[in-house]
Amino acid sequence: MDRLTLYRKRLIPEECILLKDDIILSADQNRIITSWQALHPKKDLHHGYSMYLLQEGIKVSKFMKQDGSLIFWYCDIVTYEYNAPTNTLTSVDLLADVIVYPDGFVKVVDLDELVQALQEGKITNEQLSDSLLKLNRLLSLIYAGQFHTLTEQIEALLN
Repeated sequence: MDRLTLYRKRLIPEECILLKDDIILSADQNRIITSWQALHPKKDLHHGYSMYLLQEGIKVSKFMKQDGSLIFWYCDIVTYEYNAPTNTLTSVDLLADVIVYPDGFVKVVDLDELVQALQEGKITNEQLSDSLLKLNRLLSLIYAGQFHTLTEQIEALLN
C-alpha cells in the first residue's frame, strides 16, 4: 500500500471517520498537509486545508467559505496512531481546541468535553496531561506572536 489512508477519531461524540475524500498535498516525517471539502457543510464552512504536525500533536486547519475567504484557523489538540501494515494514520482528537480568528482573537474551546471524557473514562489521566501540555505549548506560541510560523507552512503550499 503506497497511499496513506487518513482517519479522524473523536471521543465526544464517539466516532471514527475515514477521510476518503481528503487529498494529501504534501507529506513527510514531520507533517502532512491535506485539502478537504466539509463533511457536514454549514452556513459558511465549505472547504479547507489541514496540517497534521506529527511530532507536536497538533492539527492546524484553515476553514474557508465557498468564495475562498478565511473563516478562521482551527487547531485541534491530537495524538496520532500509525498502523504500518495498513499504512493508516488516525488522528485522535484530545478534545481541547483553539480557534484563531482573522483579526487575531483567540478562543479556547471544548475544555468541558475534556472534563466530561475524563469523568466518563473515555480518556486516561495521561491523555488529559498530554492534551493540556500540548494546549499550553500551542497557546504559548500564539501569545508569543509566532502562530504565523504554522499558518505560513500551509500558505506556502497554496501559493
